[in-house]
Amino acid sequence: MPDPGRAWDAVVVGAGPNGLVAANLLVDAGWSVLVLEAQPTPGGAVRSDRDVDPEFVHDTMSSFYPLAAASPVVRGLGLEAHGLRWRHAPAVLGHFVPASQSWAVLHRDRAVSAALLDEASPGDGEAWLALCDTWDRIGDQLVTALVSPFPPVRAGLATAVRVPRAGGLDLVRTLLMPAGDLARQRFSGEAARLLLAGNASHADIPLDAPGSGLMAMLLAMLGQTVGWPVPEGGAGELTAALVRRFEAAGGTLRCSAEVAAVEVADRRATGVRLVDGERIEAAAVLADVAAPHLYGRLVSPDDLPARTVRRMRGFRLDPSTLKVDWALSGPVPWAVPPPHAPGTVHVADSVAELTETFAQISGGAVPARPFLLAGQMTTTDPTRSPAGTESVWAYTHMPQDVRQDAGDDGITGAWHHDDCERLADRMQARLERLAPGFGDLVRARRVLGPRELEARDANLIGGAINGGTAQLDQQLVFRPIPGTGRPETPVRGLFLASASAHPGGGVHGAAGSNAARAAVAARRLGRLALTRRS
Repeated sequence: MPDPGRAWDAVVVGAGPNGLVAANLLVDAGWSVLVLEAQPTPGGAVRSDRDVDPEFVHDTMSSFYPLAAASPVVRGLGLEAHGLRWRHAPAVLGHFVPASQSWAVLHRDRAVSAALLDEASPGDGEAWLALCDTWDRIGDQLVTALVSPFPPVRAGLATAVRVPRAGGLDLVRTLLMPAGDLARQRFSGEAARLLLAGNASHADIPLDAPGSGLMAMLLAMLGQTVGWPVPEGGAGELTAALVRRFEAAGGTLRCSAEVAAVEVADRRATGVRLVDGERIEAAAVLADVAAPHLYGRLVSPDDLPARTVRRMRGFRLDPSTLKVDWALSGPVPWAVPPPHAPGTVHVADSVAELTETFAQISGGAVPARPFLLAGQMTTTDPTRSPAGTESVWAYTHMPQDVRQDAGDDGITGAWHHDDCERLADRMQARLERLAPGFGDLVRARRVLGPRELEARDANLIGGAINGGTAQLDQQLVFRPIPGTGRPETPVRGLFLASASAHPGGGVHGAAGSNAARAAVAARRLGRLALTRRS
């Protein structure tokens, strides 16, 4: 219930995973913390529902959480004590290879992964194990450095110490190499190359650009170490565990409480104002809000330096997204069954096709043969639907600004009902080609286009799910705009805690953790006056 007379140590705007991580860390530090969420339920892009079919659980947006499983931030919260239980599919990832009519499979047991790759192309199994060995020497430190505040001084030094033992300059070159080059130089067969290229394609970094190789290696190697787990019962159970932990520690969450503005006096945040006019005072405001919504909307341009307003005009979103959920009356009828049932499935005929898809999106075209990321959720977590059925989803990326349809369906990019259904049909046809009879098993289908995704989470602007492009010119010290790279903003007491801040998208909690740490540090330096001290 509202407490209009109360001032808070911190108000967190947005109950997505970053906002909830920040709130948990601040309440652990003894702060009084209020989380305000515009939607009727918390979670942001980490939610689930039974809207497609009442007997099926579908994750509204994200599903698999390797970064959460690897992140020292999330692990440090001990969410298992608050009801979180991870589940794993028999295999992490499958990618059908049309050229050989077989599957490339990433199994949690690296020996199984290597054996399957060696069957497809002798020698690739040994090369895969060598890549795993390299990761074993540097991976943990690299993940810690990636999720640490920028610059990651302590984690960076620890990583630097390991670099000589992990391969020295050869390792550095590997991490900087574009995914396409990494795949070609390391592996001779299309199966291993597709595994790497498909993983790189989770981000919007072209396969021939630096940074894509690191993304490929990160996701593939997390599959070999922590797997790609899902919360038992639905993605919403990860959110529920974060909320239970926060409230058990004394925090307060209010949903259906949309923030209209961050209130600023003399370039200092003093609290927030809700859309109904209610004002809430706080010593610190942490915004789990996309940067374009924060700068110039929640914070007036008059309260920002002119250079911030100018630089935000150059902020680039990542591509748009369309997601389809299916309730199937039976398992996916793969024409060639995979040797181990994967939780995640990538659909692209070749690395060349993936490269073409990136080029079409960059050129403003809806891909003719869209790359699909799909999830077999009941295969991964049997609680998601009745025995013998399958809860399935797939999503694909499109340009934010559509200029043409590279296919034949006349998709305009307005993303009204007909546009969304045409692209959903194109996606389903790709699955039908690999799994004849797929359409006959559909009990129900839901299509979430860019408008629907943004309506469910305002941070998903135009269907962008990464908080801004992951390309190198908008990462590190350039995220969200040049000269930042840290959660502090030009407004004292206001901290950016969303995926628009370093290190970017993914459910790892780092942006929220970094913002909470920055707020605590500001308090320690006397830059914040808390309303109540522990």
